[in-house]
Amino acid sequence: MNLKRREFIKVGGITVAGSIILPTMLHSCKGSPVSDSAGSYLDHFEVTPEQLQKVISTALEKGADYADLFFEHTLNNTSALEDGKVNSAYSNISFGVGIRVLNGDQTGYAYSENVTLEDMLKAAKTAANIANSSSVAKPLNITEYHAPNYYPVVNSWESTSVQNKIPFLQRMNDNVFAGDKRVTKVNAFLVDTTSYILFYNSEGQLAWDFRPMATLFATCVMEENGRIENAYVTRSFRTGSEFLTNELVDELSGDVVKKTSLLFSATKPKAGEMEVVMGAGESGILLHEAMGHAFEADFNRKKTSIFSDKMGQKIAESFVNIVDDGTIPGNRGTINFDDEGNPTEKTVLVKDGTLNSYLHDRISANYYKVRSTGNGRRQDFRNIPIPRMRCTYMENGPHKKEEIIASVKNGIYVNSFSNGQVNIGPGDFTFFVKFGYLIENGKFTQPIKDINIIGNGPQALADIVMVADDKELSNVGSTCGKDGQGAPVTFGMPTVKVKKLTVGGINA
Repeated sequence: MNLKRREFIKVGGITVAGSIILPTMLHSCKGSPVSDSAGSYLDHFEVTPEQLQKVISTALEKGADYADLFFEHTLNNTSALEDGKVNSAYSNISFGVGIRVLNGDQTGYAYSENVTLEDMLKAAKTAANIANSSSVAKPLNITEYHAPNYYPVVNSWESTSVQNKIPFLQRMNDNVFAGDKRVTKVNAFLVDTTSYILFYNSEGQLAWDFRPMATLFATCVMEENGRIENAYVTRSFRTGSEFLTNELVDELSGDVVKKTSLLFSATKPKAGEMEVVMGAGESGILLHEAMGHAFEADFNRKKTSIFSDKMGQKIAESFVNIVDDGTIPGNRGTINFDDEGNPTEKTVLVKDGTLNSYLHDRISANYYKVRSTGNGRRQDFRNIPIPRMRCTYMENGPHKKEEIIASVKNGIYVNSFSNGQVNIGPGDFTFFVKFGYLIENGKFTQPIKDINIIGNGPQALADIVMVADDKELSNVGSTCGKDGQGAPVTFGMPTVKVKKLTVGGINA
């Protein structure tokens, strides 16, 4: 079956023998002054270079400084297992173009779910109203940006049917039930996403991207003597269906059984201020939430962040180095270029304990007179880009994990979180810890669960007194929320020791 893109959008999810029929790329634009690669994306959205330039000209007609177009076609599929079998599968399609106009630090924005020239010109006129000047800029000639590819796909999700996915979800279910006789329920989900992106701006830059994403998620419920415990596991990467392997399923199955089982022996510690050891990997969520957001340049430009006047100052011990990296191959937070067409990079935020950089989009980069760090990201074409993290982590330090644990007389070790709240301004946070261990006289003793840790992000950063050499990235399916938008991110860290945080346990 051969559907043109617009016909496919109207039809929606079509299945033949369980396989979803997806649109194929059309032939490249013949006669247009672009490469075949660029032409295939222009054809996919059924637009021409001349139309792009006309829409940009219209967006600039009121005298704005800059304008850009962000085309998106996203296909999202979910397969779900419940009650022992895969009993639901559904798809969602998002398609359209966002048109942004900048006049100084002011933004005009409009979007259209149709990309006919008429609809795009209407949206451009709406966005253009942010400006009111007699001086009108002209769009420049097209310059293609051939971005590096940090997430090559071996097998596309478009060519992977639901029937190909079912055995892996079924294996997850069977493994978990076989792993412990106390298991009463298993839920498993596979979400795969494919996005076609086309970007063009008034500087003449033309860029395109093919963005895959895969997330496997499972929950386990156990019951023992009337007591019920549950835990979950997840993995997410930018990859094709080569993501699905028996090895991955077996690893996650074993992890979720172990995590759930340990909860039956866990208790709560006494409340109070104590040393806290943050385990490698998943503890990076605290780094992301309590510290990373405060490094985003819009919060600093608006003087909301506590770090707004700390550039170049010492904010942590000299062995603390924090980066935000968009170039890690296959990582969930990686992007070939950001949603403003800027190259992605590895940005050093804290170098040898000193604040070294913020995370910039175009607006903040212009404000601070620096180049963008490639952190302008958006949820979809309906939203404006804003400074967002990618993969934020702490580099290895000079200590050993065993050395850190041995240094704690009375504290806790935490490595599994479920949620948290952060006040970006002062940086105050509360995180809910799903699981950890009590540390007494330098040794793990009692498992602990369901506690809060409370503190202040900048102070906790300053109070990191030991950093191990065992850095891990947490490849869970995290989506960061900001200003009503969600963006896929990752985080990580080595084992670190914070000399004091408030623990909400018994008698809190």
